[in-house]
Amino acid sequence: MELEWPGSLALLVVAGALLFVYIFQQRRRQRYALRYASLSLVREAIGRGPGIRRHIPAVLFLLGFVALILALARPVAKVQVPALEGTIVLAIDVSGSMLADDIQPTRMDAAKQAAITFVERQRANRNIRVGVVSFSDNATIVALPSTDRDGVIAAIERLKPLRSTAIGRAIIVSLDTVYEGVDTLGKNTDPDDEANKSQPKPQPTPPPPGEFAAATVVLLTDGENNQDPPPLSVVDQATKRGVRVYTVGVGTPEGALVKNEGRAIISRLDEDTLKQIAEVTHARYFSAASAADLQQIYENLATQLVLRPERRDITVAFAAGAAALFLLAGCVSLLWFHRLP
Repeated sequence: MELEWPGSLALLVVAGALLFVYIFQQRRRQRYALRYASLSLVREAIGRGPGIRRHIPAVLFLLGFVALILALARPVAKVQVPALEGTIVLAIDVSGSMLADDIQPTRMDAAKQAAITFVERQRANRNIRVGVVSFSDNATIVALPSTDRDGVIAAIERLKPLRSTAIGRAIIVSLDTVYEGVDTLGKNTDPDDEANKSQPKPQPTPPPPGEFAAATVVLLTDGENNQDPPPLSVVDQATKRGVRVYTVGVGTPEGALVKNEGRAIISRLDEDTLKQIAEVTHARYFSAASAADLQQIYENLATQLVLRPERRDITVAFAAGAAALFLLAGCVSLLWFHRLP
């Protein structure tokens, strides 16, 4: 919470003065009570009085006064609200296991169609940029984030199954795609390449804790990571940049038999890793066992991907709290002592 007019807090001195006067008056009352000659009269004045209850209206009144001072300081809270602008990078697995046909017609075709439908839904909003990263044994930018929906759809349609699964590299390249933009076009995106190591990369300013950048990665895969680096060793890069990584698991943990280039392999979904990636980046994990599941996931994501920190004036809440405390103090005092505090 921030304060627009922090100088108003100087009025807290008045609240302190009221507290001092109240304590002084209570002690003065006790001194007057001790002047009575009869001990029975002292007990009548003090011992059989309302006790600690007599302080409650005063405490409520003082709290209401403090809340009113805070309202005068114009408190502002930062909240995350859905934004109609930002960057979304679709990281799509193109490993050989995506040829499995347990999702009709194949995992690859179903994933491509769901991604295309998602991009089509963004046509009306020209403030959202969509990019595409494909990954197998490496990760490659196939479409830089842009508002050119036709170009992005064409890039998705060109995706073909290749070999291994490099989830860690997909995360790294997706983050670079968000922040490097046009500078990454045509470059080799292998993080282990010596040429890339010599090139300085932009260092985005990390958002404050609890806030997120107006950028999101949606990572779709059907297998286990089998390339360096391990995904959980690089996911902190997304956290530091405030980028949430939504993960979509295609298939089942039991796996499916996939035949590719004369070889038969069993592709198993590593749900635990995908769930951890989503949890660490404050996103969500989705499981897709059918083409209909994939379509539904992308429809839900369309309305919750991009969040933007926004300042909201909460002066009214503090003013209402002050009024409630004043009213409660008055009611309690009238009920118990038949007078206002």
